[in-house]
Amino acid sequence: MADHHDDDHHGHSLAAWVMVGVVLLGSAVVSVGIVMWSLAVSIIGVVVIVAGLVAGKVLALAGHGVDGAVARADGNLS
Repeated sequence: MADHHDDDHHGHSLAAWVMVGVVLLGSAVVSVGIVMWSLAVSIIGVVVIVAGLVAGKVLALAGHGVDGAVARADGNLS
């Protein structure tokens, strides 16, 4: 059987939520650009996706990730 890992807080952080939300928004913009046959809109969507990835990483490095200083200081993570 597989080992049980305690991942109660996996992805439950500001960094994760911001990254996922912005990447989803960028994916929607790329989809609209493809349907409209618009290269400019598609490129804007790709830029939004990259910005979301960068924002998530920056927030994680700033302590807003699952194991970051902000998460460790918050006593409400139960």
